[in-house]
Amino acid sequence: MKILVTGGVGFIGSNLIRRLLSDGHIVRSVDNYSTGKVENEVSGCNYYRCNVTDIGSIKEHDFDVIFHLAALARIQPSFIHPSETFKSNVVGTEAVLEFARKNGAKVVYAGSSSRWHDPRQSPYAMCKYLGEELCKMYRASLGCKIQIARFYNVYGPGEIIDGDYATVIGIWRRQIRDGEPLTITGDGEQRRDFTHVSDIVDGLCKIMVTEYYHTDAWELGTGINYSINELYSMFYERFGSIKINIPDLPGNYRITLREHSDALEQLGWAPMDRLIDYISRL
Repeated sequence: MKILVTGGVGFIGSNLIRRLLSDGHIVRSVDNYSTGKVENEVSGCNYYRCNVTDIGSIKEHDFDVIFHLAALARIQPSFIHPSETFKSNVVGTEAVLEFARKNGAKVVYAGSSSRWHDPRQSPYAMCKYLGEELCKMYRASLGCKIQIARFYNVYGPGEIIDGDYATVIGIWRRQIRDGEPLTITGDGEQRRDFTHVSDIVDGLCKIMVTEYYHTDAWELGTGINYSINELYSMFYERFGSIKINIPDLPGNYRITLREHSDALEQLGWAPMDRLIDYISRL
């Protein structure tokens, strides 16, 4: 198949492209390189450097599948840049869906576990919620072939370490590198469903080929969660780093945990709890 990946030089996108190429697909990427990196480019994939809102300007149109991963993907930066978050995550999603509608491509959209929390808690949560609703509208009203894959807390090789878009494991890796204490927001008892990127990629590939369209979304989480304090214990065992607690942040959910097992039961997806092993090998 010929496949387009938006956000192809990002963390998840670059891992997905490696898998798609190894499976023998023709792969293209659209990315503006605002959070992704040139070093994430994979030999064998052709890259278009442009904003996802300008996807209609690319030369090729004969795609079988579009994985829409491009987004500004963190809660805290969305409070600082709400307009940019809306443009990327909502306007950009509509542009991708319209491009797919005009060209008959199937779309797999990267949703978020924030869907299960009040979307008004942050610009990010609201924009991802609106992205899902756009997908459902294009599917129901315009007959487009669209699947939603809801990601939980993704980690693994290629995760962002520097900058505002790093998640907790990436932030702590940077702090260890720079000789700083590990920062824990709030009391550290918030729990997260940490899901390895290889399992996310495998789930996306299964969603790509299934003929069954989920009426809501495929949930890509392990179904196991750990508190941030438990995560710190794993890092302490590996690195011996000290910790400091900092004030809690707005929009910081108490719990994420996969809501249902449809992907396991209907797609044969089999995620593994790889967290302790991953940290022990850093």
